[in-house]
Amino acid sequence: MDSLQSYLFISIVMFCLGLYGVMTRRNGVAILMGIELILNSANLNFVAFNRFGGLGEHLPGHVFALFVIVMAASEAAVMLAIIINLYKNFQTVNVDEAHEMSG
Repeated sequence: MDSLQSYLFISIVMFCLGLYGVMTRRNGVAILMGIELILNSANLNFVAFNRFGGLGEHLPGHVFALFVIVMAASEAAVMLAIIINLYKNFQTVNVDEAHEMSG
């Protein structure tokens, strides 16, 4: 069962779960977890296409996956700083309160 289709199916499931988490949650930490699932599904696609694409010694999929991991870490740090600021000002992590931070 080691085929490209099985990896793509797992990636689709991860992406759909992440998208559902982002669209239905109001908690900032839960939204952040959904975004991380979406980014990890992209990483799985990069590595799977690299493995089954016949690229041999070249590893562009792995390099792109590393860039996505670095970007996800920086995104998580910024988002957690925003969530901490939201909690500090409003004693909640509900992102519906974020519109009040701008004014």
